[in-house]
Amino acid sequence: MSRAEPGAAPAPVPASAVRPPRAVWRLSLFRNEITTVFRRWRTLALLGVLAAVPVLVGIAVKIETSDGDGSFGGGSGGEGPAFISQVTNNGLFLVFASLAATLPFFLPMAIGVIAGDSIAGEAGSGTLRYLLVAPAGRTRLLLAKFTTTVVFCLAATLVVACSALLVGALLFPLGDVTLISGTTVSFGDGLLRGVAIAGVVAASLIGVAALGLFVSTLTGSGIAAMATTVGLLITVQILDQFPQLHAVQPYLFPHYWLTFSDLLRDPVYWDQIGRNLGLQALYAAVFGSAAWARFTSKDVTA
Repeated sequence: MSRAEPGAAPAPVPASAVRPPRAVWRLSLFRNEITTVFRRWRTLALLGVLAAVPVLVGIAVKIETSDGDGSFGGGSGGEGPAFISQVTNNGLFLVFASLAATLPFFLPMAIGVIAGDSIAGEAGSGTLRYLLVAPAGRTRLLLAKFTTTVVFCLAATLVVACSALLVGALLFPLGDVTLISGTTVSFGDGLLRGVAIAGVVAASLIGVAALGLFVSTLTGSGIAAMATTVGLLITVQILDQFPQLHAVQPYLFPHYWLTFSDLLRDPVYWDQIGRNLGLQALYAAVFGSAAWARFTSKDVTA
């Protein structure tokens, strides 16, 4: 091995030795965002509340059926009450009932908190400027924030589903599943349908995630962004209940949320589920683009 002569200029250091390769560095940004969010006490508290909902529902059904005639009031059409009426016969239905119970408010509220705080929280704490000093770029940082929120959508949904499955197995019998259409399928088939339902529910929250991200770019206060997102969520859900607004209701992001029950039919009805997923993709495209336009032109140095 040759030895450098005295006084000679040092050999140039390869760029790869200074920092990790670009692809690895990009992945580290997403990994750091996800790690930061899931280490916060607020996130853990939200997941804890979501995990507690199936426990409360299961205990309530157990007490009701023990004190009564073994039935728990319900309706038809596969919504929450109808699922609850089936829980005593099969604990797997607690998964469907818990998702139906948390989807109108608890799940989207948790998503709204995480999404609303994503940019505004960094700005309010003064860390947003330091994040932009790194060669991440505003577009990549915004994408990392949105991806982290989508991961939380999936994690929150799975927490509800897994908690409900555990409680259902402990308090109620498990076995073959009688679908809404009257067909009986094996427990394994029903479990697979439950996994598919959890995936559809998580995808149903993407519209809320995009809306919250956009609101988060409009203010430097995380609390204001979270409150605004949750307030918009409640307002839209109220508007979805008025029959006089039937013309605009199909364009409101929560309108098709409970259509996941169509996965419990044989054959599966895909029309409403497809409309739901298409609507969430539209909201993600519209409000994601609005968030990008706002964030890339926002002054964060003041």
